[in-house]
Amino acid sequence: MRITVLDGSMNGWSDDFSVYTKALTIKLGESHIVDYYHLSSMNLQYCTGCWSCWWKTPGICAINDDAPAIFASVMASDFLIFASPLIAGFTSSALKKINDRFVLLLHPYFQIVKGEMQHRKRYNRYPSFGLLIKKEADTDEEDLEIVEDLYRRFALNFHSDLKFIKFTEEDTIDEICNEISHF
Repeated sequence: MRITVLDGSMNGWSDDFSVYTKALTIKLGESHIVDYYHLSSMNLQYCTGCWSCWWKTPGICAINDDAPAIFASVMASDFLIFASPLIAGFTSSALKKINDRFVLLLHPYFQIVKGEMQHRKRYNRYPSFGLLIKKEADTDEEDLEIVEDLYRRFALNFHSDLKFIKFTEEDTIDEICNEISHF
């Protein structure tokens, strides 16, 4: 299985979250092909909403940064891990930044699926994904429900499915690797 890990930690390579995520990546690499991206250390720009990726150069972003490598890895993957500590009740701005840029992986045209409007697929296959988060000291159930709802909605529009939400405080690296290996 090919896996892409998007680490949204904002505090560099040595914070507890990135240490956990990197250890998970190494463990997954024992039996899978894994691409790891530490987003805050990359040259990644915010989506400008120019829509060039839909109209002028379909599927190709007008911004010249490190994102194309991530897009290629994601689309070549069978499984994608969105990883982030919660910051003010939501995933990091580094992860949100790349999530927004995924719009180029879809067509601008819409279709009705199960009574809802969704973007049409640009590609035949999209990876399933999981969400790995680290709770804040004051994280409550409402925060978790909002994050889960957003990523479930993302999965619908991305023609994929959210397989799990795991927490660094509760789930061991071995448990996560075992669950991923059974998809």
